[in-house]
Amino acid sequence: MSGDDCKFCKLINKESPISIVYEDDKVISFMDIQPINPGHLLIIPKTHATNLKELEPDTGGHMFKTAMRLYSALRASGIRCEGVNFFLADGEVAGQDVFHVHLHVIPRFTGDGFGFKLNASYWVLPDREELDKIANKITIQP
Repeated sequence: MSGDDCKFCKLINKESPISIVYEDDKVISFMDIQPINPGHLLIIPKTHATNLKELEPDTGGHMFKTAMRLYSALRASGIRCEGVNFFLADGEVAGQDVFHVHLHVIPRFTGDGFGFKLNASYWVLPDREELDKIANKITIQP
């Protein structure tokens, strides 16, 4: 999907209704129209990026810094917020349903019903040799 067909790009261009919480030259944050809890926000880059591979690292860092500021604003807002989850899905298999990078800022409270579904293998801890083997496969390119 190109930026022209992207529903988030339409929000950035104010072609669709949007409840803006924060905006600067790199990102815009707004209320999620299908919130997990009241106060659920999205932060998106103003430049279209389908996935993290397409996102400029500086913009990604700015998104996280903005999320930290919004975290503080949520905690001070009076909206029920005992904790916060940041969630970013990259790719359909990870749960991405709008293909424009977006970071969720989700206020959490006891008993809100949101959480990760974990299978039984999650509780079986791998041994250090297996962890080291996997760690050695992951490299960062300069």
